[in-house]
Amino acid sequence: MNSIFITFEGIEGSGKSTQVKLLTKALTALNLPYITTREPGGTPISEAIRTLLLNPEFAEMKPETELLLYCASRAQHTGELILPALAEGKIVICDRYYDSTYAYQGAARALDENLIDTLTQFATYGRIPDITFLIDLPVHVGLNRIKERKLDRLELEDFAFHEKVRQQFLSIANKCPLRYIVLNGSDEPEIIHQNIISALQPLIGERND
Repeated sequence: MNSIFITFEGIEGSGKSTQVKLLTKALTALNLPYITTREPGGTPISEAIRTLLLNPEFAEMKPETELLLYCASRAQHTGELILPALAEGKIVICDRYYDSTYAYQGAARALDENLIDTLTQFATYGRIPDITFLIDLPVHVGLNRIKERKLDRLELEDFAFHEKVRQQFLSIANKCPLRYIVLNGSDEPEIIHQNIISALQPLIGERND
């Protein structure tokens, strides 16, 4: 049975978590083996790093520190959880992966993309997602959706920061058309979900052969 590595990307408030939940319900109904996970996080060590990374009290964190912590979390997450699950033939659904590093630390923090390339290759053991869903919507819409909740360190960044993140995601999608599916985050959740299922059908079908 072939494994599938699915990632979800998007700005804050884009609706990734909602789509992950809808997808897991669909996979459960199809009796397909899967795990869901997130970045930063996914394992005890990676979750501990997540707490450090997103703590709004650490506003003085240097971009370089931020980048290295994300990559450290990713290395543990990928090696301990993602790769073993894929080796077992499971579908892995991950809320964010290394594309977020190119968007947040690369574009928004203006860190060197070549350096990120090297660190990403190392931290992911060279594993690329099979398909990535970018749920895109205007920044003001996303930020408005999350304004009532307690915001983490990155969510508290200004509009210009999040706009750079959004534009970088769109740029990556343009460069990787075979892997990326761009969805309209302003659509109703069920419409987005049906588009996701349609895009996954060829991959899921392969598993049922």
